[in-house]
Amino acid sequence: MQKIKKINNFNLTDKKVLVRLDLNIPFENKKVLDDTRIKASIPTLNEIIKRKGMPIVISHFGRPNGKIDKNFSLIKVKKSLSKHAQKKVIFCNDCIGPKVKETIEKYKFGQIILLENLRFHHGEKKNDVKFAKKLAKNCDVYINDAFSASHRKHASIDKIAKLLPSGIGKNMEKEIFNL
Repeated sequence: MQKIKKINNFNLTDKKVLVRLDLNIPFENKKVLDDTRIKASIPTLNEIIKRKGMPIVISHFGRPNGKIDKNFSLIKVKKSLSKHAQKKVIFCNDCIGPKVKETIEKYKFGQIILLENLRFHHGEKKNDVKFAKKLAKNCDVYINDAFSASHRKHASIDKIAKLLPSGIGKNMEKEIFNL
């Protein structure tokens, strides 16, 4: 059996860290109804920043069925994530492609970048290796901190872990320990 690597097993200095979170949280009238998952993600994001890395956050939100739908945009999560992280969160309106590369290159280490909803692309739910490669393209390390989504055979959970040095974040570690 392979030992699970934890975030502490990686040198994160000057590394772009792709962090899979579960930010699929309830909203009503443009307000977050439950920010538990956001709060649970903060120790991992802080650890990356403390160790001089750049957290690049990916998540799904709702069921847009592979189509861009502003009702399922992760821009809705940005304000709450920024509030709990006590840092400005930079939003990129895609999760793959040239916009992502430009956003990453534009900002410095210690800042948090939030990429757009993974489920705006069919490749996410299809566990498509080409989509996973596009996600991994601009990053050095992959950290899964999305305990509640980790049972899914999706590109951002399954395929990506085979493409980058991979481990688990603080929330995932805590959940596994509690099990």
